[in-house]
Amino acid sequence: MFLRILDRLEEIIIASLMGLATVLTFITVVHRYLVDVPVLYPYLFGINLAWSQELCIYMFIWMAKFGAAYGVRTGIHVGVDVLINRLKEGPRKWVILFGLLGGAAFTAIVGTMGAKFVFELMHTDQVSPDLEIPSWIVYACIPLGSYLMCFRFLQVMWAYYRTGELPHHDQAHVEGIETSKTAPIALGEA
Repeated sequence: MFLRILDRLEEIIIASLMGLATVLTFITVVHRYLVDVPVLYPYLFGINLAWSQELCIYMFIWMAKFGAAYGVRTGIHVGVDVLINRLKEGPRKWVILFGLLGGAAFTAIVGTMGAKFVFELMHTDQVSPDLEIPSWIVYACIPLGSYLMCFRFLQVMWAYYRTGELPHHDQAHVEGIETSKTAPIALGEA
């Protein structure tokens, strides 16, 4: 139950940040060009959207940190496995487990260093340039995203140890769309 809630929360955070950043960027660009229209100038000139670029950057950073954890969970995170796939089954399993443990250790270290940085930043009056929000809120994505990614590495490692299966992403699958299991139509046929 907890994992399903965490999975859904992770997906909602990523999708919401991506959608909001896209909408905000669109509004900012439209505003930039509509303010030059003489009829609309008096209405739009007073609206200041200088802060929108900074907010979009922060939203994309947070999205990337949580997206990396999502990538580990679903098997879409970048990995080079050409040599690993050439190994025999026994050594291959231990190399994969070692790699997953290394990923967990690395993200735990980054998360801990990020948490230390954020904790120290909380005791300052430093704020972001345009939004003027406390800087520790901006940087909180480092420990949160890194610890979530560490958890996902450990989750995948445990599942692989028990079942021998790694999560993998089917590039042809689109969630919510059902397709027939027949062979694809060759080019030129229709």
